[in-house]
Amino acid sequence: MKSRLTFLIVLLMIIAFNACKQKETTSDMNIIFLHHSTGEVIWKGYSNSLIIKAVRRISTKFADLISKKARLPLLFETYNKEHNKNYLIKELTFPKGTPYGWNNFPYDYYNIWVKNAGDEPFMEEPTLEMLTKEYHVIIFKHCFPVSNIKADPDSADINSDLKTVSNYKLQYTALRDKLHEFPDTKFILFTGAVQVKANIKEDEAKRAKDFFKWVIDEWDLPGDNVHLWDFYNLETEGGLYFKDEYAASASDSHPNGEFASKVVKLLFNRIIDIVENNGTGTYLTGEDKR
Repeated sequence: MKSRLTFLIVLLMIIAFNACKQKETTSDMNIIFLHHSTGEVIWKGYSNSLIIKAVRRISTKFADLISKKARLPLLFETYNKEHNKNYLIKELTFPKGTPYGWNNFPYDYYNIWVKNAGDEPFMEEPTLEMLTKEYHVIIFKHCFPVSNIKADPDSADINSDLKTVSNYKLQYTALRDKLHEFPDTKFILFTGAVQVKANIKEDEAKRAKDFFKWVIDEWDLPGDNVHLWDFYNLETEGGLYFKDEYAASASDSHPNGEFASKVVKLLFNRIIDIVENNGTGTYLTGEDKR
């Protein structure tokens, strides 16, 4: 009798699991968030404890199992229930540490999605041709070393991974043209993360500010399928550096839990507005215009 009951429970769990999977595959809106460590903090809406950080070095899956549930997907779950929607958001480490390498700068998106575009992965990383078949919205960002922008050389090179404004502009322009090839997909790009004052030279921080201003004022085109979330201005509040009170520490440029808890709601607002209103109802930071 006991074995039959156990079998019945397991069977019901399998049915429920398959039903959840079916629900995911028939979502009204499949959304993917491509990120590394800074994005992970925003995704969760809190910073990991030292214990979770230590466990994550051993097993990501076990760390996720014992962690609190991430805030961003929870916000979607609540919204779905309140508005009778079925939006599904997932996360993906992009690119992975191996074989491509832990780099998600302008050159790397250009390299994977433009230079090596196609229906097959590039160094095990999905191309836009692959991602757009599965997702209606693709969110992507850079890690904070993107702000270590060096002085421009004599000439720009789109195929160079040297972090300069002129190289970034070439790579961003090519990337935008590529995104336009998928008009049925909405793309959301974070303006770049910056660093605390202790970790970046002033001239690099000034170049970063100028570049992200160019992204907003010139690169971003009205009425297209490419949208921005102004993470840079949320971090700096108009200054040059990531504010120390928002950072993990005065020497660690990752967001702290308080800042993540605040801005994850703004990111959620921005995503929903882009999905439903093409981004017309919120400012670039995610604040409501009403």
